[in-house]
Amino acid sequence: MPRQNRVQPDGQILTHPTRGSFMGNRGILHDDTAHQHGQLTNRRWRHKAWVCCVLSFKNRQRHLMAPNRYTELFFYDEAVALAAGHRPCAECRRADHKAFFAAADHAGSAPAFDDKLHAARAVPRIYGQNRPLEDIADLPDTTFILTDTGPALLLEDMALPFTPEGYAAPLKRPEGIFPVLTPPPTRIALRNGFRPTLLLPNAQA
Repeated sequence: MPRQNRVQPDGQILTHPTRGSFMGNRGILHDDTAHQHGQLTNRRWRHKAWVCCVLSFKNRQRHLMAPNRYTELFFYDEAVALAAGHRPCAECRRADHKAFFAAADHAGSAPAFDDKLHAARAVPRIYGQNRPLEDIADLPDTTFILTDTGPALLLEDMALPFTPEGYAAPLKRPEGIFPVLTPPPTRIALRNGFRPTLLLPNAQA
């Protein structure tokens, strides 16, 4: 049974059968009966440490949406996770976590970065996503923008429209001002060389 746990670049959490390549955590977002019905409550986070994890780590097994356990969220690829406001986990992705913090010019604690990232990504009280307007010319590769037809990933001279099933055929990279989904602290890391794992169509792989 598909569950409401597929996170999109624009912050939506959908019920969709597409399998994710990364898992995430924002705390407990489901009720005690969610393992049977698969739906979330109205909450979209319970804490500020939004991590992006590998799907398998030390043979740990989880019962999806179990009572009193964090809600397992899933992302099509890492660029989607970053756009939605997550960052690499310090436990299961230690090397990526350190590389991300270094590229983000952050030498402090993880909670301090999470505070800064949360302020940049979230609209409080309505569980919304902050989407500042920026000139595409100033955005690094693997940033997500929001176009008239939905989210799109910027990559070289292309914009790859995103759907819950994955990336559609690439379009020419547009010009001008667009709402940006990938938060500013994460864009610093992208600009400084952090490269998220992408799940691209064969033509762009």
